[in-house]
Formats: sequence, structure tokens, C-alpha cells
Amino acid sequence: MSAQEFTHFDAHGQAHMVDVSAKHETLRQAVASGRIVMLPATLAMLRDGSAKKGDVLGIARIAGIQAAKRTGELIPLCHPIALTRVAVEFVIDEAASAVTCTVTAETVGRTGVEMEALTAASVALLTIYDMCKAVDRGMCIEALRLREKIGGKSGHWRSAE
Repeated sequence: MSAQEFTHFDAHGQAHMVDVSAKHETLRQAVASGRIVMLPATLAMLRDGSAKKGDVLGIARIAGIQAAKRTGELIPLCHPIALTRVAVEFVIDEAASAVTCTVTAETVGRTGVEMEALTAASVALLTIYDMCKAVDRGMCIEALRLREKIGGKSGHWRSAE
């Protein structure tokens, strides 16, 4: 199979879960990030902990971790995997009136954790939106992407940005 072919389709074009049984178990890590842009007043409420719903970033961190653990249930052809670590970090950017979420997911297994990291970042950002939407429905989630992956047959990959 060439690197240009999709792996989730069989020879007849039917969707299937990729067989990873022949792969070796190795340490696999993925880092994904995204950000949410909001009004400066919304960011101030989030930063100061004065949002009516409480600790927005704390709740979003837990939501991201939960999402990583449930990725195999959410993405139809994604393998359910045993995660060894999920870290969800937030950086507040006052100048851009934004919060960046970066997730690192790890496992020792036969398939990577890119989808777990991406799902965790997505849900963490969606949780921020949910908790702040009463004061700012115009928030924008953007730039969700894989930043780095380590391990497996394809080795180490890092985003150019």
C-alpha cells in the first residue's frame, strides 16, 4: 500500500477498522492543540474565575481527559486504547483574547493516540464555549491540529508550524 492510500477502506472500498495485530507495542505519544477566541470581557471573567459556572478551565481540563478516554466510542473506526497519560494545558493570550489548549496523550500499544489528543482538545475547547456562551455566543474555536506524534512504524512527525 502506498502512503497515498486511505487505510480505513478495504480492496472493495468498504470501511473497516485497520488490523493492528501484527504491529509491535511501542510507546506512542501525540500532541494536539487548538484555541478559542472570545471577547476581552469574557476572557477576563474566565481568567479571574468569576464566571457563574465556576472554574471554567478546571472543568474543561477534566472534560478533555474524559474525551480522550472515550475517543474509541466517538470516532467510528478508531481503536479503543488504554491510555497511560493525558495532559491538558491551557495558555491565556490576553493580546489575542484567546485561550490555547494543548493536549498530550500517551499509550504503550499497537496504534497511535493522535485521535485521542485531537478529541481531547476539541472537547476541552467546546466545554469552554459551553460554560461561557451565556455571555459570548460569538466565540470561535480555531486552529485545531496535530502538532506532533512519536512512535510507531512512521516514527516521529512534527508540524511545520
